[in-house]
Order: sequence, then C-alpha cells, then structure tokens
Amino acid sequence: MPNRQRLSRWLPAVGVVLLVAACGADDGDGASKDFAGTVDIGGDRHIYLECAGTGAPTVVFASGLRFGADQWTTTADPAATSAFDGVAEFTRVCSYDRPGVVLGDDALSRSDPVPQPITTTDAVADLQSLLGATGEAGPGPYVLAAHSYGGQIARLFAGTHPDEVAGLVLIDAQSEELQTLLPPEQFQEFLRLNTPQQDSLDEYPDLERVDFVRSFDEIRAAEPIRPQPLVVLSADRSVAPQIAEGVANGSLPADIDPGYGPALDAVQPKAQADLAQLVPGAKHVTNTNSGHNINIEQPQLVVDGVRDVVDAVRDGRTEP
Repeated sequence: MPNRQRLSRWLPAVGVVLLVAACGADDGDGASKDFAGTVDIGGDRHIYLECAGTGAPTVVFASGLRFGADQWTTTADPAATSAFDGVAEFTRVCSYDRPGVVLGDDALSRSDPVPQPITTTDAVADLQSLLGATGEAGPGPYVLAAHSYGGQIARLFAGTHPDEVAGLVLIDAQSEELQTLLPPEQFQEFLRLNTPQQDSLDEYPDLERVDFVRSFDEIRAAEPIRPQPLVVLSADRSVAPQIAEGVANGSLPADIDPGYGPALDAVQPKAQADLAQLVPGAKHVTNTNSGHNINIEQPQLVVDGVRDVVDAVRDGRTEP
C-alpha cells in the first residue's frame, strides 16, 4: 500500500487545507440505524458513507485534503472520544470518503475514482449527489462541519445550496485569502506543497488533487452565506516549528522555502478572523491548544462547537 507521508498526508498539518459538511436527520422520519457502505450517486459512481446517531439536524463532516471519513474517528489521545462518536450522542452524524483520499491504515478511498485535479465545485456536486441519493443522512437542511480544505467545500455548498444548509462549523478551515495575504513567492510555495510529488502519483494515480487557483475563484464568485449559526475553530500553535520538525524528521521535503512557515503564521490570524465575519454573530474560538488538526488533537472542541450550532438550529436562532 502507498505510504501516507509520501502521499502528502502531512499537508493538513502545516495549516493549508480544510472542510466539513453536515446533513439533517429527523427523529420520526429520518434514518436511525448505523450505516457504513457505498451509495450509488448515479453516473456509474459510488461514494462511501458512514452515519450514526439519531436526531435533527444531521451533521455531515467534510474532511481535509486527502483525508477520508476516518479522520473523524481518529484521536491523538486513545482515551478521548472522537468527534464522530461525540456528535452521535446528540444527533445524526455522517462522514464520507471523497475520491482519491488515503485512509489511516494506508488503504485507499472507498469511493470510486474521478479524473484529477478537481475543483471545489466538483466536490460540492459530489456531496449534493450523495445527500440526495441516500436516506441514511436523513432530510436536510444539514449542519456542515469541515476541516481545512473541507471548509472550502462547506462554504461553497452553503453559498450554492442555501436551503440545504442550516449551520456551519469551520475547523481551521482553509481560506482563499491566503492567495492575497501571502507574498507571491510564498503562495507559489503553498501551491507546490499542496501538489503531490510524482512518486506519490506513481503509487496512486487517482490521488486527490485540487486546482486551488480555480477553486479560490469559485469561492469568491459564490453568493454570500445566509445568516446562520457559525462556529470557527482556529489552531493556536505556530506552523513554522512544525514545518522545521517535519523537515528534520524527513516527513516534509527538505527544500521547503524557510520563509514559508513564518509567512503562513503571519497571515493565518487574519484569514481565520475573516472567516468568523462571514455571518453576523459567529463564534470564534482561538484558544484551542492545538495545531491544524483540531479534530484529532482536541476532538471535544469540535463536539462542543457542533453542539452549539445544532442547539441554535433547534432553537431557531441564527447565532450559536
């Protein structure tokens, strides 16, 4: 099986990708049994989906770049309750594999492959097809909880399908503002580090790849998100030392521009703060004691953020 590090699974750890999505279930009419399997979305394609718990609205997790559904059941502390299991205690929750992701045991995506690279519009279309093709997620509108690149998917989904989204949780989500906030040479480094190396593609030709320039344009062109409950969780650990450690232990390329980490640290606070301005009354949590993968390092923060949004949706409030 392909090696996870060679397949660039480290990329979310340097704070460059994110997304989560959520869907709605109903106590009376919605799904209530645990589900794990592939769903026929049409066009001779199938997408892998996992669901558990009962209640509405359903929360749909959207993973970071090249991460699968298992991202939400993984914890840094084996004794901790995962984000998926924690949310399943109070509402329906689902997660899914996008095409081309890699799982924690170096298994490959359980969803059918698609031509790569994709744009965020492609990912949104897949999510809409998935939710429309299965009753396991229950009826919408959904709460979308997204990490890193998943955040782009959740935001574009909310902008293009507003009636299907009741609330959002953005977990150190990726922002299109990186394109303008980073110095041009550091944005080019961002693009390079988010593009798999050839040896990874040789092992897994269908590996997920995203055209970020086109995707950022798609986000900018989308309709603004409607007022709705929004929680933004932002990492508070510096990226630069993590990059230096990765270079030292061989998990990151040795030729990374030494200015990239400090440049990213300099612009991330503004990029994250602006995400919290997407709708009035959003809740921004910056004291997370975590790096980029908050859902793995501090899963209870994700559970708490999702609960805030779910409670607001149930109460008919637009603010968490």
